[in-house]
Amino acid sequence: MPTSDPDRPVLQLRVALTTSDFQRMTRFYTEGLDITPAAFFENDGGHAVMVDLGRATLEIFDEAQARAIDHLEAGGRVSGQVRLALQVPDLQNAMARLLAHGARLVHEPVHTPWGDYNVRLQAPDGMQITLFQAPREGHPAES
Repeated sequence: MPTSDPDRPVLQLRVALTTSDFQRMTRFYTEGLDITPAAFFENDGGHAVMVDLGRATLEIFDEAQARAIDHLEAGGRVSGQVRLALQVPDLQNAMARLLAHGARLVHEPVHTPWGDYNVRLQAPDGMQITLFQAPREGHPAES
């Protein structure tokens, strides 16, 4: 990603999660998603890890939309004000890795009306996570 681009007012989105169990949550996201950390930081006895998750977007939902998505993915309104949504190339493998690292299955995978294959999980710290697999180009959504 470019460090400066005068035509873009925002160059990068970062989501900062604070946790009381840093080691566990680092393993959950890095090993669970099979991602090598991009950087580690230590400041005044504190620790942080940066994980590059690729392209980022910010989705802003009103309550009605959040309720509709939660109902579709989780069977009812369960997420809080923030939910992570991560596109993965293989939903079943990503789900299995995160479950093996302490995630809880909130709802079985579903096919969305827009063609994605989604599953809702809850991280060990309570964060709601949607994993989604977009249909392969030229292929209809899996059934």
